[in-house]
Amino acid sequence: MASNLQLLHPLHSLSLPFKTTSKNFTVSTITITTIECKLRVAVIGGGPAGSSAAEALALGGVETFLFERNSHEVAKPCGGAIPLCMLHEFDIPIELVDRKVTQMKIISPSNLEVDFGTKTLKKNEFISMLRREVLDSFLRRRAEQHGAKVVRGLVTRIELPLTWSSPYVIHFTTNNERKMVVVDVVVGADGANSRVAKAMGAGDYTCAIAFQERIKLPEDKMGYYENLAEMYVGDDVSPDFYGWVFPKTDHVAVGTGTVVSRQDIKAFQRGIKARVKRKIEGGRVIKVEAHPIPEHPRPIRVRGRAALVGDAAGYVTKCSGEGIYFAAKSGRMCGEAIVRVSDGGRNMICEEDLKREYLKKWDDKYFLTFKFLDLLQRVFYGNNAAREALVELCGHEYVQRMTFESYLYKKLAEGDRCKDVKMAMNTVGTFIRCNIIGKRMEFLDNQNDLLKLL
Repeated sequence: MASNLQLLHPLHSLSLPFKTTSKNFTVSTITITTIECKLRVAVIGGGPAGSSAAEALALGGVETFLFERNSHEVAKPCGGAIPLCMLHEFDIPIELVDRKVTQMKIISPSNLEVDFGTKTLKKNEFISMLRREVLDSFLRRRAEQHGAKVVRGLVTRIELPLTWSSPYVIHFTTNNERKMVVVDVVVGADGANSRVAKAMGAGDYTCAIAFQERIKLPEDKMGYYENLAEMYVGDDVSPDFYGWVFPKTDHVAVGTGTVVSRQDIKAFQRGIKARVKRKIEGGRVIKVEAHPIPEHPRPIRVRGRAALVGDAAGYVTKCSGEGIYFAAKSGRMCGEAIVRVSDGGRNMICEEDLKREYLKKWDDKYFLTFKFLDLLQRVFYGNNAAREALVELCGHEYVQRMTFESYLYKKLAEGDRCKDVKMAMNTVGTFIRCNIIGKRMEFLDNQNDLLKLL
């Protein structure tokens, strides 16, 4: 038996039929009725990427629906480090920060320890450590305060437009009820296993897996990690990444990651715990977490009036595995682009608008950063000899300062030409001492590639 559903949809001047294959209804035709109204956008995913996109859209006058399936209390598996610039750029209250890390140690396969930051961080510089559930909840509330409609529900299906101007239909469940909403634009901020990416045919990407345990330590052991984070490299903790100990408010996060040996992730977790055994002895595991980490951007990040941001787009850096800042930044840039090209929600937008105002601007700003860190990972994370070289290089004050300048402020630091030449010589010397010249560098096309790295 057929029936008609009347769905009000903005920015259309004629009524037109809209086909749906929804299993929730016996109807196959929906009549779209035109009204004078603002552009409507569905943001799928309420993490840093989605909340930042929703906030920018709502501030710009666009009617915004922010879908988040989890409650405020659900913890997100994540190391939780964010750069100093994010606190200022995104107005993150300092009270949300669990620990201000002013010292890092990087430990080689042979357990050579290098202090990273003790001498090179400036007086007011630090790396912020926080819990994702705290940050995400704050960003969602702020987006809602600015006018975004937060929908607590699981998106189950996305129906694509039949014409260039017809709408997207978002099917979701909330409180055991099946519902749907009609929108003009979709922003996919729903992580590595993005439903939006699948719906728009964005293609696949390789994912690493990250595994970590939150461990509550005795008070004296927790005091050691008060302002200290540690990174461990070696075949025992990961064949292509690193292991970490990151301090939080009342516990430490101990974890590792890999892309080439995902089936062995628990063995690598045992490896990192063995390396830090003495420091975490007496600790109690309070939570075990695992999550996928995209290894590169998706082949397609914009199609039609749908765009991907954050992990859904593949914006996680190689070498460091950092994603929180780039998630929030890409969400904001996408939201601002939609506001700009739609004139505050007054006009319909198209694929070319999103490619020009969001995608091109993103790639112009960050493409080189991502490629540089990809090259770093390929050079230094390949075997234990290369990792020993990495740790030795990290002992140089100039390397540390350049690293912190790039990480804390999210731009490739401008170096001193004379010091760059000296660092190049030190790098070659380190490679020779670690016996990796000719073994790990054969993929570099020529000396210019090495100079780019340095």
